[in-house]
Amino acid sequence: MGVEFEILKVFSASPQAVYHTWLDSEGHAAMIGSSASASRVVGGEFMAHDGYNTGTNLELMPAKLIRQAWRTQECDGSDQDTEPEIALEPEGAGPG
Repeated sequence: MGVEFEILKVFSASPQAVYHTWLDSEGHAAMIGSSASASRVVGGEFMAHDGYNTGTNLELMPAKLIRQAWRTQECDGSDQDTEPEIALEPEGAGPG
C-alpha cells in the first residue's frame, strides 16, 4: 500500500531551467551536492547520491512533468518503487 503526499517548492528559476537541470548529469549533481547521472529519455536510467538512489524515467513532458521510478540501496526485491511526479509550472499558474 502506497502513501501519497504533496510538496510544493518555489524555485527562482523557470520550469524549463528546472526540467533541464533535473535531467542533466552535471546540473543534477550540482543541485544535490553529490554525484549523479541523468537521462533525458523515457526508459532512461539515472543515479543520484553516489549510487544510493537509482531508477528510470517513466514519463517526461519538457518543462512540465518528470515522473520517475526510484529505488534506494536499502530496497529489496519485494519493495515497491517510489514514483515521484515533479509537476513544473510558472509561479502563479497553479489551481485556484
